[in-house]
Amino acid sequence: MLTPEGCQTRRQRLWDRIPDGIDWLLIADPRHVQYLANFLVQPLSFSGGERGLLLLEKNGRASILGDNFAIRSAIHKPYVDREVVTPWYDHQHSVKNRDHALLHALRDVSEDLVNGKGLVEAEWLPLGATEVLPAGTYDFSASQEVDDASLCDLGTILRDLRRTKEPDEIELLKQCMRAGEAGQARLFEVVTEGVSELDIYREVQFAAVKAAGRPALVYGDFRASYPAQPKSGGFPDGEGRKLQEGDLFVLDYSVVLDGYRSDFTNTVSVGEPSAGVVELHEICKAGMAAGEQVLKAGVKARDVHAAVAAPYVEAGKKDSFMHHAGHGIGLGHPEAPILVPESTDVLRAGDVVTLEPGSYVEGVGGMRIEHNYLITDSGYERLSNHEIRLN
Repeated sequence: MLTPEGCQTRRQRLWDRIPDGIDWLLIADPRHVQYLANFLVQPLSFSGGERGLLLLEKNGRASILGDNFAIRSAIHKPYVDREVVTPWYDHQHSVKNRDHALLHALRDVSEDLVNGKGLVEAEWLPLGATEVLPAGTYDFSASQEVDDASLCDLGTILRDLRRTKEPDEIELLKQCMRAGEAGQARLFEVVTEGVSELDIYREVQFAAVKAAGRPALVYGDFRASYPAQPKSGGFPDGEGRKLQEGDLFVLDYSVVLDGYRSDFTNTVSVGEPSAGVVELHEICKAGMAAGEQVLKAGVKARDVHAAVAAPYVEAGKKDSFMHHAGHGIGLGHPEAPILVPESTDVLRAGDVVTLEPGSYVEGVGGMRIEHNYLITDSGYERLSNHEIRLN
């Protein structure tokens, strides 16, 4: 889980980016409430999809707002000074509109906000909140100058701050990686002719959750590619395709713990791979190695893409590499930096990124491989340790 120290550091980094004259912040995106207070409704509970609001005050006080069932369905105890809880269901009376319960909790703290100026995360705040917040006390943007090039909303500031991972976030991501590696290892044990895509999904999910040691979300691509259809993705459709000799099974998936996620890939051959498949796999590995050579804070994301793409160009297979060379991960997928030819992103120390070279050729097959990396000033630390091989 996240730590009190990590959440406090992130709050201070946020306040350092907020203009003078702002006394309180209302955080509404569930990912950002988790990021700053360790509060996330368990997505696998009956309150999955519900949320709380986080009120941060310049004096240091933090409050979580929500209905009684959402608050008690949190994965962990939040790091806040107070919980403002509105009864929603008491096993005795009919329930009210649950969204109104959240607004009622906001009304309960509105008197605390009258004498200050606030900034709200408008992208996720319900429009109904404008009826309960004191009129004239809040802004939607950190800058109110219409022609100001730095016009920036609270959500954008938080998304930018999320790129620099604190130690507690790195530790949580490593837990995601270890669980993901267990699923990748299980893949080699179950891939065989006649097994279905859904069977593989079940086996990988079981292995990952067992390794995590607690409930986890598992999502991604659990699909076979084959010469006539070199690119496919998503969950199995029903039972899914039953693997055949010559197929390639692409396992590109994520394990999500406390909202954070891993994302790494392997491609396994059903039976002995063809010479064409082996060639594509070698080019993918060369692309990954080339990308690793340039991973470092200060490097332009488009230059990483160019490095990964170079082996494809040299092999005369430029057009077979048709997607990004990687992307950032953390509380979202994908998130900045995005490693594509026209990206304006620059790598920063604290970024966690993927390298994801792939190759898709009709008549041969399709594949991709992927590792996860923590960017440092001097290079990188590879966070994922699964074995990349065809069989």
